[in-house]
Order: sequence, then structure tokens, then C-alpha cells
Amino acid sequence: MPRPLGELEDAVMTRVWKWNRPVTVREVLEDLQQERSIAYTTVMTVLDNLHQKGWVRREAEGRAYRYEAVSTRAAYAAALMNDAWSQSDNPAAALVAFFGMMSDEQRQALRDAVRIVQGPEIADSIPDPGQENPEPGEENPGAAQDADGR
Repeated sequence: MPRPLGELEDAVMTRVWKWNRPVTVREVLEDLQQERSIAYTTVMTVLDNLHQKGWVRREAEGRAYRYEAVSTRAAYAAALMNDAWSQSDNPAAALVAFFGMMSDEQRQALRDAVRIVQGPEIADSIPDPGQENPEPGEENPGAAQDADGR
């Protein structure tokens, strides 16, 4: 997986992903300048670096380039999550900790994603956001536990 994006790379890619079309340095510059003072050459360098890293493809248009995302923001986020998870020495515990940090809306998004990938019967086994944890000994096929039973 490519390295995570830096702050300015992320700001540039956010626009490329949002606009979902080939963009010019000038377009990105003008949008970024609404938030910060930034030079044309800085944006050009960032887009060139993103091209070198494989995040964008470019096509010449006159003396300039048009840049387009190679993948989606969702694919980028998934790759970051996968990379972080794969570095854990206890992936199940890492997932339990991650799920514990999720908001109700994020848990609903997780159920929706599992429903798409695995089917409704698996997604429905993920506890509802407001649902209390089952008593010890009760079956809960959607819950993962670590060695301490958490």
C-alpha cells in the first residue's frame, strides 16, 4: 500500500475525488486559496508527487496537465484500515477496540457494509448501537472477544 497522504496531499486529493473528473493545477489552486495562501508551483509539485506515487494519472493538455484520481477515497480509506489492521499482533483484539471507538452511525454503516458483502443474516448478528451487551454465556455470534472475555 502506498504511504498515507500528507496534509497537503490529502487536501489536493480531496478535491480531485470530490470533483470526480480530470482537473488542472489552476482549478485546485483556486479552490485551495479559499482556505489558505498557497503558490501555483506548490500545487503543481504536489500533483506531480501524487502522480509519481500512483495516486493520480495525468494527460497533457496544451502546456499543462489534467489530473485524475486512480482510485476512490473509499478505496484509499480501506487500504489504510487494512494496513493498520495487518500490523496488529492480535487482529481480533484490534477489531474489538476499533468497533468500541465507533459511533452509532459508524456501526450502522458497518452493518450495511456487511449486509452488502455477506448477506443480511450476518449483518443482523452485529449488535444494534443502543443494544446492551448480552449476559455472560448468552450467545452473540456477532461479537468478538479477546482473552479477557471483552
